Amino acid sequence: MTAAERTMRLLIIEDDRESADYLVKAFREVGHIADHAADGEEGLAMAENGDYDVLVVDRMLPKRDGLSLIGALRDKDNTTPVLILSALGQVDDRIKGLRAGGDDYLPKPYSFAELLARVEVLSRRRGGPAEDTLYRVGDLELDRLSHRVARGKDELTLQPREFRLLEYLMKHAGQVVTRTMLLENVWDYHFDPQTNVIDVHISRLRSKIDKGFERPLLHTIRGAGYMIRDGIR
Repeated sequence: MTAAERTMRLLIIEDDRESADYLVKAFREVGHIADHAADGEEGLAMAENGDYDVLVVDRMLPKRDGLSLIGALRDKDNTTPVLILSALGQVDDRIKGLRAGGDDYLPKPYSFAELLARVEVLSRRRGGPAEDTLYRVGDLELDRLSHRVARGKDELTLQPREFRLLEYLMKHAGQVVTRTMLLENVWDYHFDPQTNVIDVHISRLRSKIDKGFERPLLHTIRGAGYMIRDGIR
C-alpha cells in the first residue's frame, strides 16, 4: 500500500490561521489526519510526543522559528520527515532549510496538489508499516477511510466528534486514555475548559456502541480515564 493509498498522520506547524485552516481541511478532505500547531514551541512539543508520518513546517514562526525547531528534533534523533514551507524561496534559503534538517522545501505560493504529492513522497521514503485504516475491538469495527462504524451486523451512525473520539479510543484499545489525552487529541484543546464535554460525548458514544449489546466495550476507569476493550467484566 502506498502513501497515496493509506491514511497519513500529519502535523501542520503554521502561525497563519487562515493558511493552517486551509491545509488541515484540505488534507482531511483527501482522507488524511492533520493536526495543527500555531507556533514553534507548541509544534516542537507535539512533534516530539506525536507519531506523525510527515511534518509540514512554516519557516517563519513565533516563539521558535522553523529551522530551530527542525534542528531541535534532529538533535534528539527524531527522524520524522519535514517539508518546509516558506515565502523565502531563493536557492540560498532552500539550502539553509535542507542543511538544518529539512527533507524538502516548497516556496510559497504553492499548489496543494504539489504539496500533497511531496508529502506522499516523504511518507513513502520513510517506509515502515502503514497505519491501520481498520480498527476492531471485539465485534466493533471502525473504518477510518469510509467513516463506517458497525457492531456485529448493526451499522452505527456517529457524529463527527463521536467518530474522532471512538477512533482515538480504538487506536489505544486496551490502554487507559486520560481526559487530558482526549482534550488534546480529539478536541485540540491544550487546556482544561472546565466543562463536562467529555462526559457528555462518552455517554452518547456508549449509548450507541454498547446499548442493546450483552457485552459492554467502553469502560470508565475510576480516577484514571476511559478504556475500550473486549472481555472486561
